[in-house]
Amino acid sequence: MSNRTLSFWLFLTPVLLGLGIVVVIPFLYGLVYSFTDWNGLRADQFIGWQNYIRLFQEDEFMQAVWFTTKFAFVTVILLNLFGLGLALIVTRNIKSGNLLRTIFFMPNLIGGLILGFIWQFIFISVFGDIGNLTGIEGFNGWLSTVNTGFWGIVILTCWQMAGYIMIIYIAYLENIPKDLIEAAKIDGASAFQRFKNITFPLVAPAFTISMFLTLSMSFKIYDQNLSLTNGGPANQTQMVAMDIVNTAFSDNDMAYAQAKAVIFFLIVSVVALTQVYYNKKREVEM
Repeated sequence: MSNRTLSFWLFLTPVLLGLGIVVVIPFLYGLVYSFTDWNGLRADQFIGWQNYIRLFQEDEFMQAVWFTTKFAFVTVILLNLFGLGLALIVTRNIKSGNLLRTIFFMPNLIGGLILGFIWQFIFISVFGDIGNLTGIEGFNGWLSTVNTGFWGIVILTCWQMAGYIMIIYIAYLENIPKDLIEAAKIDGASAFQRFKNITFPLVAPAFTISMFLTLSMSFKIYDQNLSLTNGGPANQTQMVAMDIVNTAFSDNDMAYAQAKAVIFFLIVSVVALTQVYYNKKREVEM
């Protein structure tokens, strides 16, 4: 037993060292620097909570937090609905099931920056041409307003990530015992009743995993935001990650950006862990 324990820790040591060097130590350094006037090269003095007090008084940062929260809420719902819907489609006994899985997953293989530029062309040029031809004003001016910019980023993110979430649901759907489904059919259960009473409870763990991934991803999104709207118009579609990067590298205010990053970390951690705790309790109840 002791040999197995020793070998376990020997194999785990490189991973722990990498995690500590790349994640834990920089995070602790950043936490300390957030209480100073660090400019990226040196910190001359300890200024306490000034950076944190300042960020809660900044309208632009609070706007970014609200926009990101609203985006995460909408995206989490849509991504899980689309992911589960696609999984239900491709797990049916259809000849093109494997082909459809590949097609649905392919957008996830494309980088966020490239996707942003592709959809920027679609929203501006293609939608603009459709608007000019049809005279429908709703197609014109996409990405030029807060509302259309918001939905533009939502559409891009759902198109990119739905296939990835689909894979998670497929793994659980394919593990549902066929005998249960057949028995329910024999008993006269409709398709909706089979989904509600058998499929949905058995894929509950997939909801926990998928919601955690989509929540954390939605809050941390940056490259799609950068390439699609670049925070415009007037930084009203700027998400928290972009606001932090701009504060650090455009305004050269490193300590203040680090304070924002710490608050951002706390927000994402609390939301994600609360979601996991709540969903885990529901799994037990089911």
